[in-house]
Amino acid sequence: MNLLPLLIWFSSLAFLYFGFSCFYSDFIIKEFVRYNLVRFRRTTGYLQLLGAIGLVLGLYLQPIVLFIAAIGLSLLMLAGFIVRLKIKDNFLQSSPSFFFAVLNSIIAFKTYTLYF
Repeated sequence: MNLLPLLIWFSSLAFLYFGFSCFYSDFIIKEFVRYNLVRFRRTTGYLQLLGAIGLVLGLYLQPIVLFIAAIGLSLLMLAGFIVRLKIKDNFLQSSPSFFFAVLNSIIAFKTYTLYF
C-alpha cells in the first residue's frame, strides 16, 4: 500500500479546514491577535488554502505542483512553529505546527524521490 496519497489527502483536508478557519473562526482570529500578527491572518489563510489545493492537484496532475505545495506548507508551518516558540508557548501548544511542518517535509521528500 502506498502511504503517500493518504498523507497528501490528510494534509490537504487539514489545511482546507485551517485555511477557512483563518477567515471565520473567532478562536483563530484571537490567536493571531495573541501572536501580534493580525495583518497576516488572511494571507496565512490564503496560503493554507492554496497549499491544500496544490497538494491534491499535484497528486493527480503534476508532481511539481505537489512538491512546491508541500515545500510551501512546510515552510509556513515551520514559521508558525517559530512564532509559537517566540511567544513562549510550550511544545505541546506548538506541536501541531511542528507536526504539519514535518508531515509536509516528508511529502515533499517522497515526491522528490519518486518523480525527480
